Amino acid sequence: MAQCLAPSVQWQTRLTKNAMETSSMTSKMWNSVSFKQSKKGAFKSSTKFRICASSSGTINRVEDLLNLDVTPYTDKIIAEYIWIGGSGTDVRSKSRTLSKPVEHPSELPKWNYDGSSTGQAPGEDSEVILYPQAIFKDPFRGGNNILVICDTYTPQGVPIPTNKRAKAAEIFSDPKVVAQVPWFGIEQEYTLLQQDVKWPLGWPVGGYPGPQGPYYCGAGADKSFGRDISDAHYKACLYAGINISGTNGEVMPGQWEFQVGPSVGIEAGDHIWCARYLLERITEQAGVVLTLDPKPIEGDWNGAGCHTNYSTLSMREEGGFEVIKKAILNLSLRHSDHISAYGEGNERRLTGKHETASINTFSWGVANRGCSIRVGRDTEKAGKGYLEDRRPASNMDPYTVTGLLAETTILWEPTLEAEALAAQKLALNV
Repeated sequence: MAQCLAPSVQWQTRLTKNAMETSSMTSKMWNSVSFKQSKKGAFKSSTKFRICASSSGTINRVEDLLNLDVTPYTDKIIAEYIWIGGSGTDVRSKSRTLSKPVEHPSELPKWNYDGSSTGQAPGEDSEVILYPQAIFKDPFRGGNNILVICDTYTPQGVPIPTNKRAKAAEIFSDPKVVAQVPWFGIEQEYTLLQQDVKWPLGWPVGGYPGPQGPYYCGAGADKSFGRDISDAHYKACLYAGINISGTNGEVMPGQWEFQVGPSVGIEAGDHIWCARYLLERITEQAGVVLTLDPKPIEGDWNGAGCHTNYSTLSMREEGGFEVIKKAILNLSLRHSDHISAYGEGNERRLTGKHETASINTFSWGVANRGCSIRVGRDTEKAGKGYLEDRRPASNMDPYTVTGLLAETTILWEPTLEAEALAAQKLALNV
């Protein structure tokens, strides 16, 4: 019988005097490696690699340097430039020194990288230019150091194909969209995997845990796997200035969710991408693998989505439910356009089971989690509010999804004939 493994890394939060004096979320606050001293004097971590040292002083000196606040000694800061790589889901980054603290992306220099190494440019013309777009505080380095969300361009200033932000920024700068002040609340689901076997955290190696039911928002060593990672990520997001609004354990064991929003326009995509970067860094330190695969385990297990809650000013005002129904009509008529842009492998998740609608059929309902679009009971009762698009996969690009929602519901107008046929089919009076 396979042995049920606990999470591969057990984090220990130690509130020491030094940790309390440090403003950033450093390795002392959530140390990614639990060191155990062996009889031979070496240190062995629970992630099965060794750090050779003659004494614990060597490790302590490294930690001291990682925790070092250089602010009293220099005006220089470290800026971590972050961008999306060639797969469309991978985050890349590199660091540079700036002469002084900055407050706005316009103060930052453009930079470049080797696009041939990220699948974004040919080797004979590999330079890709980074344009700084959003700044967040760096919870790893602390002080005045920053994280910089960038998008990517050719040397001639043309957005490269994987730059989805540029198109979204164009949509969100349209006067009609600006006037509607679009709000987004994005629910990012993700799965944690054991590093060596690529199997969900807490699952028996080569086997399965008990059926789904007790794990959603559950507590206990046999129900919750990876809570320390979720909590560390939560605090890192708050420190960075990300508009994170909550977290919870998900239906499948080893799966978690965090929510970002409400965010206005292009800000939603910037915040989700920075939050994903922080999660990659935290799982890196924990020796755990993060996956955004929409169906990481085949069979009778929930997939992972990125449900997107959306409203416009007109939806939030009196009579907004009628505006929501008109938006649902538009969304039904562009269902295939949205599905094609809502994440790779989404057909494995949108099966009509496990709280999803079929990928081939558009549907909507009040309080129905098996529909493409869900409207909450509170929205129905108040006659105004928001809708939830439940179709996006966990690996979706937030710039693409938010931009497409705004475009379809604000800028795009169907023919009257198409609208009438859709209204009849969906039983909507508009």
